[in-house]
Amino acid sequence: MTDEDVIRRRLLIDGDGTGDDRRLNVLQKLIIKWCTSEESPEENQLSLDRMLAQLACCEHTFRKSQNVAQMNAIELQNYQNLSQKIKNDIQEEKKIIEKTKAALVEAKVVRKNKMECDLLGNAINEEPDRKETGKKLEQLKNELKNLKDCKAMIEKKILKRRQQFHALTVTIQQLRGTIEEDDDNDLNMETNDDEPMDEDNAISIN
Repeated sequence: MTDEDVIRRRLLIDGDGTGDDRRLNVLQKLIIKWCTSEESPEENQLSLDRMLAQLACCEHTFRKSQNVAQMNAIELQNYQNLSQKIKNDIQEEKKIIEKTKAALVEAKVVRKNKMECDLLGNAINEEPDRKETGKKLEQLKNELKNLKDCKAMIEKKILKRRQQFHALTVTIQQLRGTIEEDDDNDLNMETNDDEPMDEDNAISIN
């Protein structure tokens, strides 16, 4: 057996370093001595008490080691449970963060829509109200009706003036024709008057 094996064995036997290996060796020697020696009853009782004391110490250490092992197992289970709880909490927090992000995006959209509604409301408030708009519309309708009536009256006057102008044009043309006819008649009369005078002159000359 190598030194490393010896050290490993001692560590397995005396894991906590509380002298269990030494106690077991002492107990073993006491048992061998008690079995092989020829001592008086008092010495045998003393050896027996010493062996029982060593055995009690070993049992106490063994129970202590068992309790420590149980506590370690319990602590390990607690740590595992705590680790699992932390993992679950992390998953829940991730879900909450995702929901919060979605809520934040929705809140931004709502805020944007609210700002647009406020701007639209301000623009609407700057415009005249319905009653005033209806009043102005009625005024415009009346003005349009007056303009239509005025236009109809002007068109009627223009038509009358056109008729009068046409009649005047016809009258002027007729008058011009009459004047031209009179001029032609006068010219013919003058021509007729000139011809006898020439004959008289010719007679007198002869």
